[in-house]
Amino acid sequence: MDTGLKLTLWRLLPVILLSAAAAFWFNDVQQSGEYVARNVIPLVLLILLSGFVLHRGSGHWFGSGKRLPLGIVGYAIPALGLAVYLHYAYSVNLNDMFTDATHPERVFRYLPIYTTVAGGIGFAIGWIVGRNV
Repeated sequence: MDTGLKLTLWRLLPVILLSAAAAFWFNDVQQSGEYVARNVIPLVLLILLSGFVLHRGSGHWFGSGKRLPLGIVGYAIPALGLAVYLHYAYSVNLNDMFTDATHPERVFRYLPIYTTVAGGIGFAIGWIVGRNV
């Protein structure tokens, strides 16, 4: 196994572990509901994008410039942050947000679309910032 592949796998490990922990927590909050698989899609995209960046940089985050790593950070903050926030709000019924809802679990139906689009916008902002740095 060459050094670049070892470094890529080693540096990708925290992203995989964080995404796996979030996926397990999403499953717990949604009580293994029908929307769990959908809500894991933005996490899988985060892992794939991170793997691509590390592969292009031969195992280094900034090996291929600053555009892609800043794009990944720009993707992760809104995509992962929004998903985690809404799962937390659902789990504790933050400010009685879900008290009067007839089907409160449906908040997770379109959440992956919102988080992926928000992550895409964040990726674009990070890409632009990385280009100008």
